[in-house]
Amino acid sequence: MIIYMIRHGQTDWNAEGRMQGQKDIGLNATGRAQASENGRKLGQILGETATEFDFVSSPLWRTRDTMERVRTSMGLPAQGYRLDDRLKELSFGDWEGSTLAELARVSPERVQERSRQKWSFIPPGEDAESYEILSWRIGAWLASVDRPTVCVSHGGVIRSCFRLVGNVDEDTACEMDIPQDRILKIERDGGSDTSRIGWI
Repeated sequence: MIIYMIRHGQTDWNAEGRMQGQKDIGLNATGRAQASENGRKLGQILGETATEFDFVSSPLWRTRDTMERVRTSMGLPAQGYRLDDRLKELSFGDWEGSTLAELARVSPERVQERSRQKWSFIPPGEDAESYEILSWRIGAWLASVDRPTVCVSHGGVIRSCFRLVGNVDEDTACEMDIPQDRILKIERDGGSDTSRIGWI
């Protein structure tokens, strides 16, 4: 089973270092170019086999916009994909929209707590999640994939995949840099525990 995963293109909040989470922020000019270029590269990789793939996206606008630009650059109809709510970014709760520097001025103890146990840390806010909670729904999504797939999602989602598929330890997984201009390839053997994950 092959999954090609693409992180959405850059947003202004990404560029500013703001916690984006589930806020519906759109792509900036850099992000739109990244999405189109990832589509061009993926089109070269998949060629005529592209129509055999399931295309699925997080429902947030930055991922849908990325997916539509990817598909257009591949020569496919922009709208030919489906949404899966499980692929949303983790929620940063009340911290969404803030930078760590801003949070450190108003809530230094919580920021220090996060730095000590980032994988399991839950920010304040009713709907906030940890990376551990995120990994539960991403694990369920991975288990549901039953055909070759192209997925557009988020940095936290891809970190969870490295933890779940690549057996990367928690501290490393949640600190990994997740580029917005590259494609991640996951290969899984359904009949064994063999999995390979890496950037192409």
